[in-house]
Amino acid sequence: MSPIFILVPSAPLVLMLVLCALAFILLVGWPLVAALARFAVSAAIVAAMAMPAAASSGSDLLTALMPGLVDLAGVALTALIGFATVRFQRWTGIQIEARHREALHSAIMTAARVAVARGLTREVAAEFVSSYARASVPEAMKRLSPSAETLDALVRSKLLEVAGR
Repeated sequence: MSPIFILVPSAPLVLMLVLCALAFILLVGWPLVAALARFAVSAAIVAAMAMPAAASSGSDLLTALMPGLVDLAGVALTALIGFATVRFQRWTGIQIEARHREALHSAIMTAARVAVARGLTREVAAEFVSSYARASVPEAMKRLSPSAETLDALVRSKLLEVAGR
């Protein structure tokens, strides 16, 4: 006689397989079931709308579906208008920021030219250019709100640029 071997997996292995199966069902199975259920409900609604029109001619089908199509077109048009509005606001915001940035750079350049023409020392010139920029383009300073270090670096770079010419 031959011995009988009983192949029984160990308890931790079974527990691990059960947990993996549950995780798969929760992560993949239920969303898939939910998506299929939504599709089935949508198909049932479309079928219910088309049933009365299916027995009649083609123009009656179009007449039956027209309110739904008009609603769908309205939703699509509303979404398109909303998308265009957001894009326009972003674009104009970028344009306004560019205009303020250009005004700030222009004011700093003008003051730097004046400071170099007057022969001011580096520290006095930097203070003069900073105060000139704050006074001449306050809206740009408020809108862009550069930090003191950023403004100082910008002023010093423009002073070096003008002095190098």
